[in-house]
Amino acid sequence: MTRDARKLNSPVFLMTRLPGLRVFPALCLAATTLLAVPPQDVPSLLEQARGFEKAEDYAGAERVYKQALGIAPRDPEILKRLGILYQTELKFTESIYTFQRALSASPGYPQVHFFLGATYIGLNQFDRAIQSFEDELKSANPHPRTHYYYAVALQSLNRSDEATAQFNKAVEANPKDIDSLYQLARMHMSASLEAIQKLTDIDPDSFQIHALMGEVYANNNRFEDSLKEYQAAIAKRPNAPGIHYALGVAYRNLKQIDDAEKEFRLALKEDPNDFRVNMYLGEFAVGRRDYEGAIPYLQLAASAQPRYGRARLLLGKCYLALKDLEKAKTELLTSVGINAEDPETRFSLAQLYRQLGDAEASAREMKEFQRLSLAQKDKTYQRAISTPQ
Repeated sequence: MTRDARKLNSPVFLMTRLPGLRVFPALCLAATTLLAVPPQDVPSLLEQARGFEKAEDYAGAERVYKQALGIAPRDPEILKRLGILYQTELKFTESIYTFQRALSASPGYPQVHFFLGATYIGLNQFDRAIQSFEDELKSANPHPRTHYYYAVALQSLNRSDEATAQFNKAVEANPKDIDSLYQLARMHMSASLEAIQKLTDIDPDSFQIHALMGEVYANNNRFEDSLKEYQAAIAKRPNAPGIHYALGVAYRNLKQIDDAEKEFRLALKEDPNDFRVNMYLGEFAVGRRDYEGAIPYLQLAASAQPRYGRARLLLGKCYLALKDLEKAKTELLTSVGINAEDPETRFSLAQLYRQLGDAEASAREMKEFQRLSLAQKDKTYQRAISTPQ
């Protein structure tokens, strides 16, 4: 057909030129305007589709994505977004097909392997999900949740060790990943319960069961039950290393200090350099004002962990009580250098400076003590009122 013939057959030409045909001018103008509207571009269509998604009008979003595909049928970004939309609508078969089209158009397109793997999980096709996540991890910038969902797929196939490794990698990348931390806790708890059951099946009255249950009860603040289990454990194996220390902690938590001290002294024979045992024995000695007796324990503890401020504080208090003011000053200043926010250290420094005759320094430290004590009480109060009853 020639150009003139096409012109003769055009609707606008027919409406405006054929004799006997009545046409309103406004209608002619509207028809001309409609024919002149250019097609929408892809970016504006994607923005429009995203608006539909935010409004949870998924049918509207799907319609616009398909309109965009009419303009660019192999655009991987459009295909990825449409695949995610299908995933949201639980249209997993359509989602997989669309993601595969995206990968066919651009094999390394960012995050498509991740979303494809997530869709396979929705269909319980865990082997395929694993392959997709492994492909995603080969990319330069994998989706941040890849390790987590990779672990979920592995866990679903009872590949627990591999799943644990992936959850750990997720936590390494994001220490506040509470989903991964939760899954790790569940897996470790499940493994622990399974091991406890096996131990119980072998011998419910074994040393190992009593020692383990003592630790379980201690971790749950059931100190009397913990003490009973540790006592049963040591009756089974009197020379078992570590039980005297555990017994000492149980007695201490029950405020049976004499029994606790006896057990800690026995624990010290197992390991004279044990930081924890020396700290406990030093604290007990300070508590009964045996300052000279406390110093050797606290010195050993401070030597074992030089950055542990409380050992330095207690040493300072011992020297202060014994009127060795220069040594007291050295220890207390070391303690405040480790933890400047400790009100007890500030109070001891105020006492020290008063004995040294430095009224200004004493007043300064007392003021700090009061400020820190008030802040500490406020934190305690805020925790109390925010904790559900």
